[in-house]
Amino acid sequence: MTNITPFHLAIDGPVAAGKGTVSRLAADRLGFLYVDTGAMYRVAAYLAIEAGVDLTDEAAVTELVAISAIEMHNPLEAEKDGRLTTVIVDGEDVSWKIRTEAISAGSSKVAAHPKVREILVKKQQAIAEGQDVVMEGRDITYRVLPEAQLKIFLTGSDIIRAKRRHLQLLTRGEDISYEDVLQGIKQRDEQDLHRTTDPLKKIPEAWEIDTSELSIEQVVDMIVSRVAVLRSL
Repeated sequence: MTNITPFHLAIDGPVAAGKGTVSRLAADRLGFLYVDTGAMYRVAAYLAIEAGVDLTDEAAVTELVAISAIEMHNPLEAEKDGRLTTVIVDGEDVSWKIRTEAISAGSSKVAAHPKVREILVKKQQAIAEGQDVVMEGRDITYRVLPEAQLKIFLTGSDIIRAKRRHLQLLTRGEDISYEDVLQGIKQRDEQDLHRTTDPLKKIPEAWEIDTSELSIEQVVDMIVSRVAVLRSL
């Protein structure tokens, strides 16, 4: 009998470690759906900011997330404008609107709310059910997809990550200094590592890959090769 169990590849790691690009390319090579869970927390921050809701108001943010329809799919031909994934909220394409530094900072704040996380984790699990996915975020390996066949912790030095992030923002036309980006990444790391609910952490069974001295292509090749081995077992 043919094994039809979907293959789940779970990737965790700090901001700007290359998770998005690596996951997107690996998903393309494997023919999997790429799911950026961080985008969902960005959506939560976006919804709150647009509605004028205080990001620290857990009940209000949770309500906004609960009533909103969040969809994600690999970019269609007409959507290939540099985005890694297409994010639709209540019928509106917000793929680029959620990629500002303000939304990035806000996403870490709303991600600290247990009730917001509870709702989004269920949405993420529903997306993965029944299909092959490459899902990346901060708590995928142990919280969202604990039974994933391959778990990876992608990391890198904060200096290298800040340089990558700064270049990305400059390419998008955002006027921000490298020093501000580095400080933002350090603050984000501190928040993600020390939040009380589902903090960023490397679990023992996760394969750690330090991307500091590796090219994106090298990392993708390593992952695709590992998946091929596991699927042949």
